[in-house]
Amino acid sequence: MMVDKRHRMPSDRAGRATVPLYGFQPPVGTPYGLEVSTVEDFFAEHDNWPWNPPRPGRATFHYLIAVTEGELRHDVDHVTRSTAAGQWLWVRPGHTQCWHPPGTARGPFILFQPDVLTPGTARLLAPLTAHDAPAVLSPHPDDAAWLQQTARQLLDEHRALGRRPLDIHHALRRSLLESLLLRLANSPGITPADTTARTGRGVTYGRFVDALELNFRELHQAADYAELLGCSVRTLSRAARDATGKGVRELIDERRLLEARRLLGGARWDARAVAAHLGFTDPANFGRFFRDRTGLTPAAFAARDTTTCV
Repeated sequence: MMVDKRHRMPSDRAGRATVPLYGFQPPVGTPYGLEVSTVEDFFAEHDNWPWNPPRPGRATFHYLIAVTEGELRHDVDHVTRSTAAGQWLWVRPGHTQCWHPPGTARGPFILFQPDVLTPGTARLLAPLTAHDAPAVLSPHPDDAAWLQQTARQLLDEHRALGRRPLDIHHALRRSLLESLLLRLANSPGITPADTTARTGRGVTYGRFVDALELNFRELHQAADYAELLGCSVRTLSRAARDATGKGVRELIDERRLLEARRLLGGARWDARAVAAHLGFTDPANFGRFFRDRTGLTPAAFAARDTTTCV
């Protein structure tokens, strides 16, 4: 199973991050950026790691779990999510996640890299794979049984490695995965895709969003992302303006602010720890950054008695 301590990204960026970033590295012989198992096998194979003690982490790939029995508790972006039988838990690349101790949950566990999807299907699935899409999905009742059956077929095909030529084996796995995700996109709370939204400059903006989710703790300038994406700052700025009406720096700051709100609120981190986590060299600079955008100091924000998720 690829979810293992040895799979931390080897870059110095990951080493400096408070929450480590893990890359996709399946067992030897597993082809093409896709692995399928069950959540119960994951718990059995990993013994007491990574939930004793709980250790947060981030990944460059998708975690998708279909809960067919019991209940699964899992932290996604510092909020504990409870996924009941019939629901699906989706942890997308860049999300901070933390496992809870093994419970009664059973069901297929699908892990895949974003580029395992064909480009056309990826465009159709953009609302479902977006970082801000719901972590817990409740499929349309008409789709629920079909989705669970397709997930089981995907698991069966994944376990059939060597039974047929490798290219056919992978084509079947990808076809089953894409069929499953396209049907899952019909879930309540998922906005239908605009199939033209990620063409032209939209593609550049989409790549920027993906890069931002993985790097906003360490990279804070438009030039950093332009270099990462292999384009000019002007091209990136135009793409961001076309998609959102906002500048690149504003989008970076919004993402850092969102993370700060989550950590100060639901996760109860202190301001100094949040400042270090988000790459501020001086806690006072973080305090000014937060106050200018919220009207509250970090301490005042953390002390608020709020019932809303931040």
